[in-house]
Amino acid sequence: MKIDYSRPEYYYNRELSWVAFDHRVLGEARDKSLPLFERLKFLSITASNLDEFFMVRVASLKDMVNAGYKKKDIAGMTAQEQLEAVNKATHELVNMQYSTYNRSLIPLLGQNGLQVIEKHEELEEEDKKFVDRYFQDNVYPVLTPMAVDSSRPFPLIRNKSLNLGALVSRKENNSVLKKHLFKRSAAAKELEFATVQVPSVLPRIVSLPDGKDGCKRVILLEQIIERNMDKLFLNYDIECVYPFRIMRNADFSLEEEEAADLLKEIEKQLKQRQWGQVIRLEVEDGINERLLSFIQKELCVEEQDIYEIPGPLDLTFLMKMYGMSGFDHLKTPPYVPQPVDGLAPDCNLFDEIRQRDILLHHPYETFAPVVDFIKQASRDPEVLAIKQTLYRVSGNSPIIAALSQAAENGKQVTVLVELKARFDEENNIVWAKKLEKAGCHVIYGLVGLKTHCKITLVVRREEEGIRRYVHLGTGNYNDSTAKLYTDCGILTCNEAIGEDATAVFNMLSGYSEPLSWNHLALAPLWLKDKFLYLINREKDNAKQNRPAHIIAKMNSLCDPDVIRALYEAAAAGVKIDLIVRGICCLRTGVEGTNDNISVRSIVGNFLEHARIFYFENGGNPELYMGSADWMPRNLERRVEILFPVLNPELKEKVWHILDVQMRDTVKAQLLKPDGTYEKVDKRGKVLCNAQEEFCKEYMAAAHKHKNEQQARVFKPETHIEAE
Repeated sequence: MKIDYSRPEYYYNRELSWVAFDHRVLGEARDKSLPLFERLKFLSITASNLDEFFMVRVASLKDMVNAGYKKKDIAGMTAQEQLEAVNKATHELVNMQYSTYNRSLIPLLGQNGLQVIEKHEELEEEDKKFVDRYFQDNVYPVLTPMAVDSSRPFPLIRNKSLNLGALVSRKENNSVLKKHLFKRSAAAKELEFATVQVPSVLPRIVSLPDGKDGCKRVILLEQIIERNMDKLFLNYDIECVYPFRIMRNADFSLEEEEAADLLKEIEKQLKQRQWGQVIRLEVEDGINERLLSFIQKELCVEEQDIYEIPGPLDLTFLMKMYGMSGFDHLKTPPYVPQPVDGLAPDCNLFDEIRQRDILLHHPYETFAPVVDFIKQASRDPEVLAIKQTLYRVSGNSPIIAALSQAAENGKQVTVLVELKARFDEENNIVWAKKLEKAGCHVIYGLVGLKTHCKITLVVRREEEGIRRYVHLGTGNYNDSTAKLYTDCGILTCNEAIGEDATAVFNMLSGYSEPLSWNHLALAPLWLKDKFLYLINREKDNAKQNRPAHIIAKMNSLCDPDVIRALYEAAAAGVKIDLIVRGICCLRTGVEGTNDNISVRSIVGNFLEHARIFYFENGGNPELYMGSADWMPRNLERRVEILFPVLNPELKEKVWHILDVQMRDTVKAQLLKPDGTYEKVDKRGKVLCNAQEEFCKEYMAAAHKHKNEQQARVFKPETHIEAE
């Protein structure tokens, strides 16, 4: 009997899968084998992740509920049902976050020479004098206290801002003038609301003088402000003070077809992001009920969207704590990206690429060749044109500088800057304007589509004629994140790929699609069909008893058509190994699939970001890399590129990446049929931490290469005269 794999029970809800992912990140913060400050870092990441999840995903669900949207997701859940389930799951996640913070990390920090003063009431007399001076000198001039009464409405509270809310009452006033200014009635004696924003322009972690035992001590800025609240409202008695924080809907939608100027429209929407619907309210545990009721009413927050927090709000400050000096012994030693094997720092990259395709594996190998590729092209008199897509770049990007220089040097420079890169829109607008000013031809993405592919084309005039050099990657052209994210890229001058690269940019700039493609597969044109074809080919091979195996590494998997094809392939006998870092809507242990599908997630010191796809192809394996996850947005609503690994030597290297990750027994977690994840059973297995393994391998290769270089240096014999 044929099984209908489109039924909802065969899929896991996307939002709940994301919460499960953040639980895995939190698991790193709870891992006692990790250095203490690394655990702080991971706890900070869980908080940052959760903020974005609320601003985008929960916000989207609320929009659907408000619009009366009834369609169910692939797991058979309505938007309302998803909201309820997510609410329960996120409350549990937050409880675990603060249990980790309060019961584990704070005591350990104290034991290791860093005391966090959690309440200003705990300060000793000398410390009270210190923080009061600090407040007067550094904080007070920046603050804007706001009282709410009949003449002063409730202020606009910015998205993600940390605030102190207070109930205050007017003091008795004896002077004639004060009596005139503050005429009191029965109503005036009632408690009033006042608030002040904790300024983000000031450091949230404030260092106190070291303790007698040499212990470093810190206090959070909001505690200093709370202690000095009476100085902000001199004519009032402070009845109670509690911090609160809100999250607003930041998931804006654009009517691109009607937007005459996409740049201006996005700039306008960015301003509105600060004032979207409040979708989450965080308050300190034990908050005065009257104060909470007032804030809740004014911000129109539903009961289930209130999070009472047993600790400091917004744990992202822990990333700043991670950066404190003097605690390197409580951190993992930083890894220095190694030189790319066979590439000298001062080599001519065009000469090297002509000899062979070059594989780059970041952050284990340096990102420098990618930057140098643009820099050398910008200076090379034989280079005629540079074309590049930019999705997210660093704050002070050397690539932007090189592209600007290239334009000033008279090269034809075309840059597609994707303005719709979420939460990087503002940054990208700045860069786009800078590039235009330098003389680059800037394209602001395509209407209705995000351009997410990572491709650079350099057109060079050579003796044999025009030659095209291409970089294709799985990650952004961002020299900062390239030290933190695992990604792969290829530098090539393969003629067929060069032709495809030209076609990509012609399509992006002129909307012209070529009649045929050589090697590259593009979304939204036919990339999804390509993946389905490759999966079905493995299914057909399995039916014919030919070798059939799929290994796919990606960030997220939630496309129903792809999942259904994987189920059918597994049912036909295809062994399917998936390495999915984040969201996975596919279930394991589904009937008929004969346990042929395994899913593992690796969360480690680096963020797994590469997309790699292996297809056995009846004994003639094919390997691909690309920018797209198996998600509807990537396959249907974005410009993405899938590129093959053609060089046999590079194929071996990419296969090795997959093989090591499949052997990971330290950081890998396996997806169980109930949607939970569990660590790999280490019994009888060789311990393998894939990320550490790669670090060791690339350091050893660099060391070997250095020794070989030194061995080739001839030293002249020194003549020593006899005494």
